[in-house]
Order: sequence, then structure tokens, then C-alpha cells
Amino acid sequence: MNQYLVSIDLGTTNTVLAYALPGAGQVELLAIEQLVAPGEVAGSPLLPSMRYHPAEGELAPGELQLPWLQQDPAGVDRVAVGRLARLLGAQTPGRLVASAKSWLSHAGVDRMAAILPWGAEDADVAKVSPVAASASYLAHLRAAWNARFPEALLERQQIVLTVPASFDEGARALTLEAARMAGLPELRLLEEPQAALYDWLYRHRASLARDLAGARLVLVADVGGGTTDFSLVKVELEDGGQPKLTRIGVGNHLILGGDNMDLALAHLAESRLGNPERLSASRLAQLTERCRAAKEQLLAPDAPGQVNVTLLGSGSRLVGGSRSATITREDVQRIVLDGFLPPNEAQEPAKRARTGIVEFGLPYASDPAITRHLAGFLRQHAQAAREALGLEDDGSLPVPDTLLLNGGVFRGAALAQRLAGVLAQWRGAPVNVLHSEDPDVAVARGGVAYSLARAGQAPSIESGSARNYYLLLDAQQSGDTLRAVCLLPRGAPAGEEVRLAGRSFALRLGRPVRFHLVSMTADPGGVLPRPGELFDLPAADIVRLPAISTVLRSKRSTDIPVQLATVLLEVGTLEVSCVAEDDPSQRWRLEFQLRGHDDEDTAEEASLPAELDDAIARIDRIFGNRSQQVDPREVRQLRASLEHLLGGRERWTTPLLRRLFDALLARAKGRRRSAEHERVWLNLAGYCLRPGFGHPLDEWRIEQLWAMFETGVQYHKDSQVRAEWWTLWRRVAGGLSLDAQLRLLDDFAFNLQADEAERGRRPLTLVDGSEDDMLRVGASLERIPSAYKAEIGDWLVKQIMEMPGGAKIDARAAARYGRYLWALGRVGARQSFHGAAHEVAPSASAESWLGRLLQLDWKKIEPAGFAAAHIARMTGDRSRDIGQAVRDEVLRRLSSSGAPASWSAMVREVVELDQAVETRMLGDALPPGLKLLR
Repeated sequence: MNQYLVSIDLGTTNTVLAYALPGAGQVELLAIEQLVAPGEVAGSPLLPSMRYHPAEGELAPGELQLPWLQQDPAGVDRVAVGRLARLLGAQTPGRLVASAKSWLSHAGVDRMAAILPWGAEDADVAKVSPVAASASYLAHLRAAWNARFPEALLERQQIVLTVPASFDEGARALTLEAARMAGLPELRLLEEPQAALYDWLYRHRASLARDLAGARLVLVADVGGGTTDFSLVKVELEDGGQPKLTRIGVGNHLILGGDNMDLALAHLAESRLGNPERLSASRLAQLTERCRAAKEQLLAPDAPGQVNVTLLGSGSRLVGGSRSATITREDVQRIVLDGFLPPNEAQEPAKRARTGIVEFGLPYASDPAITRHLAGFLRQHAQAAREALGLEDDGSLPVPDTLLLNGGVFRGAALAQRLAGVLAQWRGAPVNVLHSEDPDVAVARGGVAYSLARAGQAPSIESGSARNYYLLLDAQQSGDTLRAVCLLPRGAPAGEEVRLAGRSFALRLGRPVRFHLVSMTADPGGVLPRPGELFDLPAADIVRLPAISTVLRSKRSTDIPVQLATVLLEVGTLEVSCVAEDDPSQRWRLEFQLRGHDDEDTAEEASLPAELDDAIARIDRIFGNRSQQVDPREVRQLRASLEHLLGGRERWTTPLLRRLFDALLARAKGRRRSAEHERVWLNLAGYCLRPGFGHPLDEWRIEQLWAMFETGVQYHKDSQVRAEWWTLWRRVAGGLSLDAQLRLLDDFAFNLQADEAERGRRPLTLVDGSEDDMLRVGASLERIPSAYKAEIGDWLVKQIMEMPGGAKIDARAAARYGRYLWALGRVGARQSFHGAAHEVAPSASAESWLGRLLQLDWKKIEPAGFAAAHIARMTGDRSRDIGQAVRDEVLRRLSSSGAPASWSAMVREVVELDQAVETRMLGDALPPGLKLLR
């Protein structure tokens, strides 16, 4: 039996499955059987991408029964998926998992960790990871399909799974992992905007030449519930008059869509409810769902003048405690149309706010104006767009002549008309709008059309390389030309591996290596290059791509001869593999993202001081293998010596610091020569690797450093050596894994809480630590579970409240207050420096600690206000933020105690920390050029 061609659109709001038999002209939609009410099953082409975790006894036995037996990939015994989940979640949003797709691209959390529903207030609510939630929707599709087609199991069909064009490699890998968890290990990924255009092309295949007459450049604008994606497709007429389509550009990932519009209306409605307290995260989610329905009503052609949205009460006051607010048609015009699709006559790019919006834990785009993001996208791809449109470079913005709208947002005719109008105004002429028959299912249908095109049965879009890609043979070379080898020529089709058989390269194994890619739109000498061909490229014409830094693992640490094999993957990733010449089964894969180019790292590397070699020579003199007579004073003065060469260490850039660390790491054995050697090595190594992340190969550096932990220090009786040991680990804690941080936590607990008998049995490798050292290390462990932070915070508060108060606090007591309050502020901070958002201490614990801190005199004990400001810091995420009443009291006390204005600002609104506050909280200033994003 022939395989079905299957396409799955795993959407933020809905999941859809389309299919066809090869050779069949009709693309069908699967009527997905799902619960639509307790105990009631019906089929629908849309499966809401939601799951609901009912409370014990909420639903009777059998009311969650589906026509098949299925085990939840997330391991939850009782769960509703689809329409029933949406229905129940509207009433009890704290048990609803939604927008899992948006979480897949949120690098600020562990996407494999059980964190959803985000901010669930009931302890009995089962939590699942974004990956497992996505897997459960795919598993539901698989079960529904297999019940419908038991002789053609879904896992045996040709499957296409669509993803946003802007999904990075991590989000795509997690999507594939979700499919594997659902029992669908073999499938192909396709960009959603391409899929939408494939659907249009297939539906117009009989009249394509006529319908695309005059079109030169198509913009596909795909705005769904959770993401916005832009793609550019060039249209050329072939000899036979048929159009040839080539994708030439894709945009960056934006968590911006219909969900943001609904949330903006919910904030307006909340202000009109008359509630003195901010709504909880779950109550805001309930209000947002009501505003979604109101938005759709007020954007309809026959829209009423206003719609009331009602927020039900909770518990025993379900009805009596309900509140209502009115949303008018003018509100939707102002907030949705003018806020998200402003005319932007000046064609301004997106504004970069000091911080992005965070709601329900997701880092939404800081500028909600889709038309500003679009202007930036078109400017980024201006050269390719001008070539497609046949325009000269006069400095103006090249605007596509044709527009295809996709995504549920554009079901509202007013939104579709606004975007088309903006493009027409920019262009000075109308744009040709390609109408999507049904935006909700176009992507799924287009995935089938793509598979038909691959079989030669439908129009296709070429998505090969838009540029020539080269590997620099010497990254340090300079001058007017750069020697490079062609990896992939312009126009190379996706999915076909190219082996550079005529070239042999020496590859270093087991040690850090860097690979530098560059690209050019022009062909050298006007002739298309061949893979493996060597060129001297004009330095002024190349575009440098981000360097790939990695360590290639092998049992042997040596240089071996390899050949390079390259392939352009379907979703825009150039994959380069190093293949051993003597054993082709040995391959080392490197993946490059061919978008989001940033040459800052290259510029920083080029600006390394000329004195670096002399500095490394001085490190080698102190710690190198050669036996040298070095005076202890010279050892102690190494840092001053390096500063004399390189300038004050506070001005050392991150690339310089890492070069110095690498030199120290290579000579780590030399630290054991004397106590002075060990003190200096530990101090410099920690300083040069702080904060443990933020530069290529830091993960490898941390791995090498952590291997030294279990051996402890050589001179364990030297108090300064012990102090420098713990300072090193505090400085690099941001790069340590959860397991490593938990191991440090064990030593933290032992050094602070062990009794005399236990201390007598201390192993030599467990380094003793002072109270100050331990508090600073323990508070820096941001990756440990939030429950552990709650325990540590409770213990710290207990110690603080037992400290002497009185009218006058002596210097010793003040110092002890400072140590414990600094630690509490770091442990209870609402915004981590390097930990994930779901790992912060519980908000209930934070409010409890603030209640105790408010009992202190903040004028006499200044660190109490500093700690309180961080524990009460505003994030915008209601699951992390404290209640308004406690926030107001903290603000009042900060004001009356004369605290710096920046402390009150961080409590009152979402702001970035200023440098002084950041340095005080971290314990060190960050290296120049390295900026924490959270």
C-alpha cells in the first residue's frame, strides 16, 4: 500500500493534520476525535493545543475516556487534551497548559523541565515540560489517525512537521524530541511560511502563470497565536512562462502574535474591573481568554459598539464575586490596530526597550509593533529584495509587490487590510494580496503540497542557498583579500550533501577548535564557485558569520586528516561534518545558523592587546613546566605585573580574560608549587572565567575546571588559599551545571551547620570555608531547585532575626547583618542572574521573608533595604512577583529610610539593574562587553 503524505501543523493555538495519497489531487483534513465535553467525543479539524489537569474528583470516572487507550507522554494519569481542555481551562486557568510552542523557543528556562502550567497556584496540579506537552498533542494525533486508519499507522507514513522559519536549532531539536516521544521518530521539518505559500500555489496550480503575472517578490507574513514569521520569496518567469519561486530570506524569531493582542486588552480590562489588587497569573489568564473572544467580535465586519467581559469569582464566591468590564470597538482600534500594526510611515525598525515584556513567564517581543519589525526585516534583506524587484540601490526600503497573509490573526479583515495598506503606503502603489482560503489550516495543507512538489506533482519553491559560503583557512589573516575554500555555492539545493573530496584538512581532537564562516552574494570573478575551490576573497565584500567554537570528542587527542562534507538543511542550517579520511564512519558534525549574524566576537578578538604574548609568557614563568627560580614576591605580584602590561584588570575584555584563563588552565599543575602559587592561580583563574558563561567554549572551560574540584586544594591549612578556593567557585557559579551546584551546596551545608564531631571527620579534600565564603557561594547557586532556596532562605531569616538589634549596632554585628542579608537578597531575588525563571524561590516564601525584614530598622541596617528591593523586584511575571500590598509597604519603607532611587525603581517597575547594584549583588563587576540579559 502506498504511504500517505501527512503534514502536521503543531501550532501555538491549534494543531492540524492534513493528508493525501500520492497522485491524489485532493488534500484532506483529519477530523480529529477529541473530548468536547465531559464524556462526549466529536471530530474536528482543529485540535486546540491545550491540556487540562483536572483536580481529584472534578470529573467522574469515564468522562475522560477516548475511543482509544493512550498513555500520556508526560506521565500524567488524568488529562484532557483539545476542546475540553480549553473549555475547562477557561473556568480554572491554573490547571491549563497552553502556548507550549512558545515555550520551546524560550531559552530562559529548562524546556525539558516540568514547569507548565506556569505559575500554577495549587500544589496538587501536575506539571509537565513544554516538550512533553507538545508530545502529548502529537501523540493524540497519532492515536486518532491510527484509530481511523488501522492499516496505515501514522508512524509508517511520510510525515512533514511544520515549524516557524525563525525557530533556532535548539527549538527545532526540541520539536523533533517531542515527535520522538510521541512515537513519530521519522519526519521532515518545513518552515511554516513556506508551507502557507505551498498551499496557495497548490490551490492555484492550474492558473499560476496568470495569478502571479507581474509578481517579482512575495512577502509571506505569518502571524499566529504566539509567533510572527516573515519570509521573502523571489518570483521569476521561466522560458515556458511558468513562474519559478525561490526563497531568499527569513526573519528572526519573534514571540509576538494574537496572544499579545489578547493580553494587551486584558490589561485594559483589568484596569476597569475596579480591583485594588493585581490579578493572579491564573486569573489574568482567564480574563485574557475572555478578551480573546471580545477581540474577535469587535473585529468582525458587523461588530457591535462594545462587548462586556466578565471575570468569575473564585471558590464559594464563583458568581457573587464576578466582575465585568467593557471593551469598545475604539479600544480595539487603538490597542490592536494602532498598537500592533501602526502605519509606521517613517519605516522605523523595532524599538529596543531596556527590558522585554514578561507575562505568564514568556519573554514577549519588547516592541509590539509588527510593522516596525517588518521594516527591520526588509532592511536586513534589502540587497536580495532589490535584486528580485530589479531596483537600483537608491537607499530606499525595497518593498515586496505581493503579499500572502497567514495565521489566525488575519482572520480579522481589519488586520489584514491594515498590513496590506501599510505596505502599499511604503511602496507608493497597491500590493497584490494572495488570499489564503483558511489561515487556520493552510500550513497543514501546505505541508502536503510540499510533499507532492517533492514528488514532481505540484509547484515547488526552491529554498537552496541564497549565498556562497566559505570556510576561512586562517581566521587571523588580514589585508585586502582572505584565503578561503568554498563550502557551498549559491543556489545549492537543500538536503543534498556535498563532499569536498579533493581537499584534506588537519582536525584537532580533544581540544578547543574554532571554525570561521563567511558568505558572499556575488560570485568570484563572475563565475559560480565549485565546492572545494580555493579563492582569495575581497575582504570588503564578505560577510562574517558567527564563529563556531567547540571541542570535538575522541578517544585520541591529536590532529587527524579529514574531509569536509556539507549539506544545507531544509530549515536554513548549514551542517558541516568532518569525515576522517582513514575511517569514513568517524564523523564530527558542526552546525551553523545562517541568520542573526553578529560580528562583535570577531571584532573583540581582533582588538586583543599586542602585549598578550608577553602576559602569557609571565604566566608561564610562574606556573609553566620549566623549572625556574622565581622569587615568592614575583609570584605574589603576578596580577600587578599583568595589569602593568595590559592595563587595569577592570578594563580587561572578555576575550582577553578567556585567553588568560586558557593560559592558566594549561599550567594548572604549577599552582601546587607553593601556597603563594595556589593563592594567585585560584584568584586569577576565577577572575578570568567569571561569571562562568557568556563566551565561546566557556562550557568546556568549566568542565575542565570542575574536574579539579574533588581534589580540593594543596595547601588546605592556608586560610587565604581556602578563601580564594571558594571565591573562584562563587565567581564561576553561573556556568556550573545543576549537579555541580548541588555538590557545592553539600559543602555549603557542612561548613555552616556541621557540629564539632562531624568536623573532626572532615576529609582533606573538603575545603574549610568561613561563614562569609559559604554565604556568598551558597547564595550564588541559582540553578538549585526553588524548594531548596526556600529552605535556605528560611534558615537565613532565622539567623538574621536572632541577631542583636538595639539602639546601636557595632561594626562586627553590622558586618554579620550585611553578609546574611546579601545572601538572602540573592537567594530570594525575583530575577536570577544565570538561573532559569522557574527556579526562583517561591513568591509565598519571598513575601514571608519580606514580612520579617520589615520588622528591622532599615536606617540602621542598610543591607535590609537592599535585600528587600531584590526580593520585591518587579519582573512582570505574576507567578514570580509578590503581591501589591507587600510591594507598596516595601516601597514606603525604602522611601522613608532614604534608600537610593534605583532600589525603589526596581520594585516599582521592570528595569535593568544599574552597574553599581549589579556589581554589589554579583560580588564582582562583569567583564567589559559582557552583559547579562536577565
